[in-house]
Amino acid sequence: MRVRLDYGNEGLELDVPETASILEMSPTPGLQDVSKCMAEAFLQPIGTPPLAALAAGRQNACIVISDITRPVPNPVILPPMLAVLEAAGIRRDQITILIGTGLHRPNLGDELALLVGPQIAAEYRVVNHDARDQESHSYLGQTSMGMPIWADRRYAEADLKIATSLIEPHLMAGFSGGRKAICPGIMGVETIRVFHGPEILAHPRAAEGIIEGNPVHRQSLEAAQRTGADFTVNVVMNDRRQVTGIFCGELEKAHDAGVRYLEEEASAYIDAPADIVITSSAGFPLDLTFYQSVKGLTAVAPIVRDGGTILMAARCEEGLGGREFADIVTSGQEPADFLKQLEDPDFFSIDQWQVQKLCAVAEKADVGIFSEGITEFAPSIKMVQHVADLSTALSRALNLHGPEATIAVVPRGPYVLCRTRGKVNTCA
Repeated sequence: MRVRLDYGNEGLELDVPETASILEMSPTPGLQDVSKCMAEAFLQPIGTPPLAALAAGRQNACIVISDITRPVPNPVILPPMLAVLEAAGIRRDQITILIGTGLHRPNLGDELALLVGPQIAAEYRVVNHDARDQESHSYLGQTSMGMPIWADRRYAEADLKIATSLIEPHLMAGFSGGRKAICPGIMGVETIRVFHGPEILAHPRAAEGIIEGNPVHRQSLEAAQRTGADFTVNVVMNDRRQVTGIFCGELEKAHDAGVRYLEEEASAYIDAPADIVITSSAGFPLDLTFYQSVKGLTAVAPIVRDGGTILMAARCEEGLGGREFADIVTSGQEPADFLKQLEDPDFFSIDQWQVQKLCAVAEKADVGIFSEGITEFAPSIKMVQHVADLSTALSRALNLHGPEATIAVVPRGPYVLCRTRGKVNTCA
């Protein structure tokens, strides 16, 4: 049986045994007229007055959007939103579109046109958040767990605060979107350092598909509520990147409605953990870097048996990712060594959280990654194995686990909420 894995922009085909289980999202069709549906959602939001009513009398507005690593349809979301704001009396020069980069690199030049559309990029103020610039943040107190809240001042001091996002499974917060647009999207490095601390991420409920009892979700929500959000826009997309649902309104209520919708759309099941799992990091833009591609591994960790094998295809066109992440994964450390290092209270490195999640998967299963973008770094990476050919790697895995080995294939990686039948629903 031939399957196509999402890989960069072009995809990657692989022959797998006919007995393999294929895990995919439900085939929900996209909305026929997204712009029209968006405008209607602004009129009938969840838990807030219509957007036009909220905008009336406001002097300025700040709109947070996701960066280039998320396939949020900003060119569809923003035009009807900007039209509402300007019709309500907010001048164009008083509207700021703030890219919530977290600790990712800024989006500049041609990327801005790709991110928001060429007309908006040319006619509106579109700026990047910079978590490392402490002076550009406002201190807003602490969360219940003592996390300091340092929020981008341009948003924190705005008269009208709007956050937009895509809801999808998330390796730490259960689901992306909603509160995560604000935390960590526009938080300072001192906030993110605690937010992604090793103790929080080691919590068993800090994983895909889990909201209740998830400390990452709770801290993100508290920080976002303290920072404020007058209106949020969350979209849900199918595996063809088409918008299937729009959930606007109050920060927590709108996100909760979107999460419950997505859980039905994205959940896919197998009867028992598989010996071999083949997956991707969902292609462009999520597999631009090895850092982002870790999400493809954590997404399938629940459905691989202890001691099993995970094979992932991830293009990694931009290489490993940020300098700090690259330094850790090329340090020659084994997974157990790095997890032990995290126990040292004096140790801290930017992006250590992503490595922590990577190592947790590597401790459970053998991990092989096919990636044309990280070949030059492969000799220095000991946390996972770089494979030159997926077909050969699959043959080796079958030899290791035997001819009766069970196989699961997740062609679109982290967009699918992988689950084993009989497990309790952990989202409610």
